[in-house]
Amino acid sequence: MIGAGAAGLMAAIAATDGPAPVFLLERTADGGRKILISGGGRCNVLPSTLAPERFVTDSPPRLLRRMLRAWPLAQMVRFFEEDVGTPLALEAESGKLFPRSNRARDVRDGLVSLAGRRGVRLQFSTRVDGVTPAPGGWTVDTSNGRIAAGRVIVASGGLSVPTTGSDGTGLTIARAFGHRLHDTYPALTPLTFDTAKSDLRASHLAPRTLHPEFLAGVSQRARIRARSGERTTEATGGFLFTHRGYSGPAILDVSHVCVRSLAAERARVRVAWSLIPPAEWEARLQIGDRQVVTLLSQEMPERLAQALLAISDVPRDRRTSALTRAERVAVIANVTACELGWTGHEGYRKAEVTGGGVALDEVNPRTLESRHAPGLYFCGEVLDAFGPIGGHNFAWAWATGRSAGLGAAGR
Repeated sequence: MIGAGAAGLMAAIAATDGPAPVFLLERTADGGRKILISGGGRCNVLPSTLAPERFVTDSPPRLLRRMLRAWPLAQMVRFFEEDVGTPLALEAESGKLFPRSNRARDVRDGLVSLAGRRGVRLQFSTRVDGVTPAPGGWTVDTSNGRIAAGRVIVASGGLSVPTTGSDGTGLTIARAFGHRLHDTYPALTPLTFDTAKSDLRASHLAPRTLHPEFLAGVSQRARIRARSGERTTEATGGFLFTHRGYSGPAILDVSHVCVRSLAAERARVRVAWSLIPPAEWEARLQIGDRQVVTLLSQEMPERLAQALLAISDVPRDRRTSALTRAERVAVIANVTACELGWTGHEGYRKAEVTGGGVALDEVNPRTLESRHAPGLYFCGEVLDAFGPIGGHNFAWAWATGRSAGLGAAGR
């Protein structure tokens, strides 16, 4: 077993159902580091409802759905509460399931402890340098020597957040055995806006655009739509202005369209800062005699309201009774479909997951065994699939890790 992250720990636990001893190799000193940093240190273990339709893959979607649903959500919840001994609690507002303790460490430590109780032999601070076929199985070359194995599960992750140990080892192994890999890219990563690099005449930037450096720290629930060619995605959730650009769940969920568009048609990103429809804003802006900024501030932070008026060319002290038709149209457009200027992204350094990877039709959809190299299995982030923010990527790790572990155990 290569990699003691979410998928690897789950695969190791599941593999103990077989007759052979299970060795789990991990390059860091403790494993599960993405678990520890997820959810702001709370670990969003699972979503309360799976959304396979929101996953992204360049492989056949039916295979993704089959792999994700191989372990029903209710059974995953029961596993964590009963086997791992980590009770979960629903955060009703977000629909996310967290450990009741709100401690990500309890999830990581619980999985490591369960693996140990099941007989998994964990070997930390061990780098895998190569995997080669051998009579009756495989030879795994590591920084601590050579290991003979009957079967090998690759759960070493992708390229995201390299400080957690993700270095692309699994992708290298897959490529060495002739697997088809879809191009990898940072996904669920913040977007950036560099005024010095931007061309305000470019199609992806509005003539008058919001500048994040003046709005850093402002957050707002928003609906975001990103489109590049035939790729379109939409997300609703938290949005955060940062000193470098934009973050928050909604931005992260659409960022893959932007990242991939840099090599083709630059994605256009539009933001609805209010979920109130344009027709209702039209009515609100024609009633009474109030400051427009005050009216907007009922639905968003005042700093954002002031910035929207500025890019609409509406004076800050303008009252609704004095708005011209052109000003009213501009305000409504920027409140409900504001074009967001962006120039880049934060890359793998801050990406929550890796897009692309081993094509799903390159493995058996039930056991996740390689179709090129029998006895070699892949699971987790190394595979070509990722889901939205909210525990979906852990669900993918748990489900595919379990399938690979049971497959390697002959179950």
